[in-house]
Amino acid sequence: MFAALFSALASVTVPAAAVPAPPQSDGGTSAGGQMIPENIRAMLDAAIESGNDGEVSTIVKYARAADPMSGDAVLAIAQKWRADREAQRRQVIRQAGFLNLWKGRAELGGFITTGNSETKGGSIILDASREGLQWRHKFRAQADFQESLGVTTREHYLVSYEPNYKFGERAYVYGASQYESDRFLGYYNRLSISSGLGYSAIKRSNLQLDLEVGPGFRHTEFTDSNIESSIAGRGSIDFRWRIMGGLSLTQNASAYVQKYNSTVNGTTSVNAKLMGPLSAALSYNFQYESQPPTGRQTTDTITRASLVYSF
Repeated sequence: MFAALFSALASVTVPAAAVPAPPQSDGGTSAGGQMIPENIRAMLDAAIESGNDGEVSTIVKYARAADPMSGDAVLAIAQKWRADREAQRRQVIRQAGFLNLWKGRAELGGFITTGNSETKGGSIILDASREGLQWRHKFRAQADFQESLGVTTREHYLVSYEPNYKFGERAYVYGASQYESDRFLGYYNRLSISSGLGYSAIKRSNLQLDLEVGPGFRHTEFTDSNIESSIAGRGSIDFRWRIMGGLSLTQNASAYVQKYNSTVNGTTSVNAKLMGPLSAALSYNFQYESQPPTGRQTTDTITRASLVYSF
C-alpha cells in the first residue's frame, strides 16, 4: 500500500492531475474546496474503511509533504473521521450496561516455585478491565494449587477489585481492595484496602506507565495465630509495552509498607500471540514479606508458562 502511495505522490506535479474529492465520504472536498488527486483519495478512503489509524496518519503525512494544498484537505478528512469515530465510541459507552465492554484475559498454566515450597503445579488467572468515559474498573482473580502424594504443597488465592475515577487526561483517583490467602507464605487471610491518586506518566498506543500512591489499611491473620491490623502506605507501578504486533511485555509491582509486616510483590510477563485470541505467556513473580512467622522464608518466587485467551 505504501509503495503505491509513494508512486501516487510522485505523480502529483500540477493541479490538472487532480480531480474533486468524492462527495460521498465526507460531504465534499473540505479544507476550503481544495482538490485531492484521485489515487490519493482512493487510498485514504481504503485506510479509513479499514479503521487503521496508523495507515491514515501515514497517508496524511506524505500527502501534505508532496502537495501542501491538497494535503490540507486530506488532513481535514482524517480529522473529521477521527472526531466522528470518537463521538461514536463515547455514545456506545454511554448506552452500555455495567456488564458490557469488559476486556481481559484468562490464563491457564503451570509454575515452578522456590522458597517456602519447591514443587510444580498449576494456576488459573483472570484479569479483566472496563474503560468508561470517567470510570475505569479492574478485576483480578488468581488460584495456585498443588498436591503431591496427598499432601498440599502450595495453595494461594487472590481476588482484587480497583475502581478508578478519571478527572483529567492522565490523572485519576483510585480505590483498591484485595483478599489473599497463602498459608505457605505464613497467613491464612489478609484483607488490604487503599485509596489515593494515580497518574498515567506515559500514555501511548504501544506504551503505557501508570503510577499510584496512597494510604491503606491491612488486616492479616497469620498461621502462628498472630493477628495484625494497621495503617499502611501503598504504591504501585503498572507498565505495558507492545514491542511489536504480536509481542508484548508487562511489569506490575506493588508495595504495602506498614509498622509490622510489609509486602512487596512484582510480576514480569512476556506475551507472544499464537493465533486468533490465543497467546503464550512466560512470567516471573516474586513476593517479599518483611516479617513472616518463624520458620517461613521472606521471599517466594513463581515462574509460569501459560496459555492465554484474550476476550
